[in-house]
Amino acid sequence: MPDSADAVLDGLDPEQRAVATALHGPVCVLAGAGTGKTRAITHRIAYGVRAGILQPASVLAVTFTARAAGEMRGRLRQLGAGGVQARTFHAAALRQLQYFWPRAVGGEIPRLLERKVQLVAEAGARCRIRLDRNELRDVTGEIEWCKVTQTVPEEYATAAAKTGREVPRDPAEVARIYTTYEQLKRDRGVIDFEDVLLLTVGVLQDRPDVAETVRSQYQHFVVDEYQDVSPLQQRLLELWLGGRDSLCVVGDASQTIYSFTGATPDFLLGFRGRYADATVVKLVRDYRSTPQVVALANGLLGQARGQAAAHRLELVSQREGGPEPSYTEYSDEPAEAEGAARRIRQLIDSGVRPSEIAVLYRINAQSEVYEQALADAGVPYQLRGAERFFERPEVREAGLLLRGAARAAAEPGEPVPVPEQVRAVLSSRGWASEPPAGSGAVRDRWESLAALVRLSEDFAAARPDATLGDFVAELDERANAQHAPTVEGVTLASLHAAKGLEWDAVFLVGLTEGTLPITYAKTDEQVEEERRLLYVGVTRARFHLALSWALSRSPGGRGGRRPSRFLDGLRPGSTARGARGTGAGGGGGAERGQGGRRRRGPVLCRVCGRTLSDAGEIKLMRCEDCPSDLDEALYERLRAWRMDQAKELGQPAYCVFTDKTLLAIAEVRPSDAGELSQIAGVGARKLDKFGADVLALCSGEELGIPVQGAGQLPDEEAEE
Repeated sequence: MPDSADAVLDGLDPEQRAVATALHGPVCVLAGAGTGKTRAITHRIAYGVRAGILQPASVLAVTFTARAAGEMRGRLRQLGAGGVQARTFHAAALRQLQYFWPRAVGGEIPRLLERKVQLVAEAGARCRIRLDRNELRDVTGEIEWCKVTQTVPEEYATAAAKTGREVPRDPAEVARIYTTYEQLKRDRGVIDFEDVLLLTVGVLQDRPDVAETVRSQYQHFVVDEYQDVSPLQQRLLELWLGGRDSLCVVGDASQTIYSFTGATPDFLLGFRGRYADATVVKLVRDYRSTPQVVALANGLLGQARGQAAAHRLELVSQREGGPEPSYTEYSDEPAEAEGAARRIRQLIDSGVRPSEIAVLYRINAQSEVYEQALADAGVPYQLRGAERFFERPEVREAGLLLRGAARAAAEPGEPVPVPEQVRAVLSSRGWASEPPAGSGAVRDRWESLAALVRLSEDFAAARPDATLGDFVAELDERANAQHAPTVEGVTLASLHAAKGLEWDAVFLVGLTEGTLPITYAKTDEQVEEERRLLYVGVTRARFHLALSWALSRSPGGRGGRRPSRFLDGLRPGSTARGARGTGAGGGGGAERGQGGRRRRGPVLCRVCGRTLSDAGEIKLMRCEDCPSDLDEALYERLRAWRMDQAKELGQPAYCVFTDKTLLAIAEVRPSDAGELSQIAGVGARKLDKFGADVLALCSGEELGIPVQGAGQLPDEEAEE
């Protein structure tokens, strides 16, 4: 534990330190993958507490998983800020609802429905609508989406069409099931997890006295993974704040992969619009991955489009170099799985621990062939998203035995190290210093017990004076937070389930068109989310990264599949297809693609050479704080000319050129069309329409008659 407030700041890089010391007013932290965001925000809270600026009980840190909240609480304890509340949105809301329900509503709070699928199935039956297992899951997901986006049944069809959702049934049928489901809940006096947020919002809105009590308790808020908030969660956060601005949010729009649940990066991207005086800090130093992995990640996002892409962060690896990512094409899926298992076996034999290796895929149905291939290769594995660690029978039994041993150890006597006591207890239930041969249930049981032994060793190293009772308390807290210890096996997981995790070696498999992007990703926005999903997968790897795809599903099948479009321009021998950049190399130039559209690589500051990621800086082609060589007279002439053009076209001035683009032109003072085309915001059509006038103004000529021809500028040119 640091011995002072200043010691809390030791070891932070300049940007992390800027986060940690920004304790007043709204703060927005744009944190790329692997840049130490959790470290930055936990040190911020701890520094504020240790310096006496923040009272521990007045801080509420909110994140999205119980595991992340548990990890945050653990870090805060180690930093000397143990009284801070770190919870998920649902856990924080449920705690408040349980406390205030008797006062605000009266009586006991309704029972919480653990799983809504059965009630949705009953609602479908009452509506005389038969749902198979997949439809049942999907309709349940639609109901959850409706509730977090605050969409009532009557509005579902319109909302689904507007957002381009792939609906599992006729929208009218989904709306009927949704209505019946809500009625069944009311009849039985139960609420679901989304109701927890809805009801908390309702109580805080309708009862000013309750809202005031909550606000007097919590005065400072920190929200992690802010790109994943839903409209309902944002509304709850606003009610907690009550117009105050002591808020720190942390996120990365390029890691928004849960829009199907109602998550949206709009609140993160619009933060500075809501808080004009916000402190904004960008974390781009990647401590997780090698330069080779980071280069691929940057190249992948370099081809992205849309609002999130405009705010992408260019990561800079802080690690030593490693192997280049590998790209492998296989004839069929079993061959791909066998190839991955063979390489995993080689990694393990070379000293990489199985728990530091992951196989990631787009959908869970892809796991079966990899389970078989790893079993055949004698490689232990674990399925992420399967049975929870603390719910396994052997783990529950071990917990009971350790609890009994802790009571016995409380009697006076010679102290015995905690790990030694744990090993003694678990050896009677199948643990041994060496794993059993083969795989199967016996090996699975041993892996679970071995994970508890390793956890006791880590616990004792961190707290040498702790007792077995303290270790049992740690297990209870981890169980409540679902913060499972590491099981010594290769992780098999979907890309969605891999968010927030990292491994030494990652195998990204099944990277074919129709799988990634998935077939039902139709709109540009949906396809871009699929790209971000692959980006999340790439950035899980610290050192080894393997990407692969199969030309057919089964041996002997027609090999008609194509590698994912997201790999075009990145894998050897391929070229980018109609994207902004090839992802290879650097430089701030642009090249013309099909139809005259530009494909941009990374944009570099023309003053200091730094890679630019902020949209405004990209338009200026320099950092905001780099010296400007603005020709003010030219800028005023350009503004007057723009006003004339806007009147002639009958459109707002920014549809001609934005202020930032005019500033860039007045700073660069291009002498020909080639130089003008390099300025962000000068598209091909604008170059043709306005280029001659702009170049004439830059050369000092006076212009008379505006460009002829009114009408809406093309969408792709009006995007700025």
